[in-house]
Amino acid sequence: MQFWSAPAPLILASKSLARRTMLSAAGIPIEIVHASIDERAIERAMGGKRDPDELALLLSWEKASAVSFKQPSRLVVGADQTLAMGSVKFDKPADSDAAREQLRQLRGQSHTLHSAVTLVQDGSVLFKVVDTARLRMRNFSDRFLEEYLEAAGPSVTQSVGGYQLEKLGVHLFERVEGDYFTILGMPLLPLLAFLRQQGFLKE
Repeated sequence: MQFWSAPAPLILASKSLARRTMLSAAGIPIEIVHASIDERAIERAMGGKRDPDELALLLSWEKASAVSFKQPSRLVVGADQTLAMGSVKFDKPADSDAAREQLRQLRGQSHTLHSAVTLVQDGSVLFKVVDTARLRMRNFSDRFLEEYLEAAGPSVTQSVGGYQLEKLGVHLFERVEGDYFTILGMPLLPLLAFLRQQGFLKE
């Protein structure tokens, strides 16, 4: 059964494998068009004044808009995720050493993930939403951390937390509160509901 009823595939303005996988698994045909934006520069321009959820929403809009202006009439989705532990914000680790330090800070503590998605067409925002999940890491040993980093390999630099919950990262946690898709990187269910409402997905 074909669920997608728009005239062209949905454009995903992201290189995220997790986001690509969840949309494809939902039966939505997608095209990947990477948004060439400097996320850190955008953050610096805001002077750190935005809350993590507002920043995630802003970056999701920046990504979708950057691609939309080059893709007339197409539906473009941008998504972003931020991580905060209290007032401390985290970015994607640059390398395994940075991931090690970040995970040491997060272990035994609770942190929040803010995931946002924005749907744009011809530069106009059709839909936007941000959702939050709360996760608590186990107080794992240094030895376990080293074994995790070795087993997870380069994937620790591919997500803002240094982990992928759908893979080996699940072993880092003792409690997870929130929507699964939000944790993976995009509040999928609200997006699907809007697409059905607008006739882009079958009811």
